[in-house]
Amino acid sequence: MIRHLVLLKLNDGVRRDEPRVVEAAKAFEELGGLIPELKFWECAWNITDRPIAYDYAINSAVEDTDALKRYIEHPAHQAAADQWREFATWVIADYEF
Repeated sequence: MIRHLVLLKLNDGVRRDEPRVVEAAKAFEELGGLIPELKFWECAWNITDRPIAYDYAINSAVEDTDALKRYIEHPAHQAAADQWREFATWVIADYEF
């Protein structure tokens, strides 16, 4: 199995209650039921107020590197990520467990 972790940081001046941000978060939340390669899927807003914290987290798992590639290339994933590109940056870690 491969764990796929994503931490997103809103750009300066962007608030999580803006309609475009709410819509983008909803798009990511819905991926768990849309992409069959996802064996585990959770995402949520950060609840702490520390300066080094990211704003939104995605924790997911897929079977193998082929499944990860299919997930990344899936049109629903691409569409959701495109929404976030307008107002956020992110870091990713993929590891086997």
